[in-house]
Amino acid sequence: MLDVLSQGFRSAKMKFQGKVTLTEENVSDALQDVRRSLLEADVAYDVTKEFLKRVQESILGQIVQIKAGKSSERMFVSPGDRFVQACQTHLEELMGPVDHKLTLPNNRPGTIMMVGLQGSGKTTTTGKLTKYLQNKVKAKPLLVAADVYRPAAREQLQVLGEKVGAPVFTLENATPVEICKQAVAKAYELGCTVILYDTAGRLTIDDKLMEELIDIKSAVSPDNILLVCDAMMGQDAVTTAKAFDEKLDISGVIMTKLDGDARGGAALSIKEVLGKPIKFIGMGESLDNLEEFRPEGLASRILGMGDVVGLVQDFERVAEKDKEEEALRMLQGQFSFKDFYQQLSMIQKMGSLKDIAAKLPIQDMLPKGANFDDRELVKIKAMIDSMTEKERLSPSVLNSSRIGRIAKGSGRPPKEVNELIQKFKGMRQMMGMLGKNMGLLSKIPGIGNLAQLGQMKKMAESMKAGGSMPGLGGLGSMFGGGGDAGGQKRVIDREKLKKMRKAAKAARKKNRK
Repeated sequence: MLDVLSQGFRSAKMKFQGKVTLTEENVSDALQDVRRSLLEADVAYDVTKEFLKRVQESILGQIVQIKAGKSSERMFVSPGDRFVQACQTHLEELMGPVDHKLTLPNNRPGTIMMVGLQGSGKTTTTGKLTKYLQNKVKAKPLLVAADVYRPAAREQLQVLGEKVGAPVFTLENATPVEICKQAVAKAYELGCTVILYDTAGRLTIDDKLMEELIDIKSAVSPDNILLVCDAMMGQDAVTTAKAFDEKLDISGVIMTKLDGDARGGAALSIKEVLGKPIKFIGMGESLDNLEEFRPEGLASRILGMGDVVGLVQDFERVAEKDKEEEALRMLQGQFSFKDFYQQLSMIQKMGSLKDIAAKLPIQDMLPKGANFDDRELVKIKAMIDSMTEKERLSPSVLNSSRIGRIAKGSGRPPKEVNELIQKFKGMRQMMGMLGKNMGLLSKIPGIGNLAQLGQMKKMAESMKAGGSMPGLGGLGSMFGGGGDAGGQKRVIDREKLKKMRKAAKAARKKNRK
């Protein structure tokens, strides 16, 4: 996701290696890479031009001090860091300010009209928004199937309604306007607090479609009109949004398919062109995968710095209870296949591995072409499902006979079962080594508080030296990730490893005193 944009900004930052000043020459050189990536990602030309101008004006002539602060608080600040900081600030301004609020009156059912082209994911997004409203404001929604043209559109909405536990209203042999008008009475009858109108779309904008939408708007006076926009359409998405806004005066945009092969240009252009906020983004097929849009999160991901806040929100969304005690057991290596299975289930609820990896602050450390395959999760769970309760709780009992039975039951070759067991043991050993001496561990900044996921970036620095990220212990390879598309071996910085070993030895001596 957003690979074209991210690569451009990474290349631009590289232009400042060895520089101590931001000059017109090196800034212009770096901005050429940014300009190229923005245009390749289908960001509107005028938006690209204005963004580059703002970045250039904000940083030109700044003399960057290499070091700031004293002793232990001394920090290194490079021209590249200042350049990225300026880019992030202006990316956030480009996509913000954010406004997630929906107008939902207290004295009557609130109304939300969902509009968009056919294929944009409008009906699925209606289901996602329904679940969001149920969880966020404890709303009782009524879904209205007002698309009478697309085959199985009503049936699709009814299936989604069953999944989220919301009633679906429709009428046979009635016009979309009549269906929407009569839905209001049904909402009062059922005690629903929000009505979501799933209107018809077209492959392209035409007058007949717009006339119908204008008639629905006149008939029900919706409190909110949300345009569902496909990020993969690029600049066409912006053109579409302008056409809908001119006719309907939309309240905001829901951007879908940002987790696919979208180049991301629409997300950067739409707010600047329309002046209307992106309220939500769709990130996956699950009905849980609707996120409040955070410009700072998307800007951070574009710049290759991940989105830790978004990752924490994903975790909080799927966590069933306080996981601190369980996390501590994991850290100390005291976990079984049963515990591991629960962790895998939670990961699946959070979204695709690719999307989770994109939110980790380790983007510049992942090998190019790293593959995170969700099918590996399914295979692993199938193998654990084929274990007995005793085997899940005590992996040490697994012998060749048991492995053969597990392989047969899961439909996987015995070799894969053996690999899973070895990687699991390696991960548990790694976690146990990490958590063995909590006295020493607590002195490492951020480790004392397990919620500080931001420290993952510092922990991940060891990956640059060819090691594994502490706490993962081969988990990435277990899921099919971390491989280089070119099959090249990672270069090991032996000098850096030597320094790290010396530092660890000194820390152990200090801890014994």
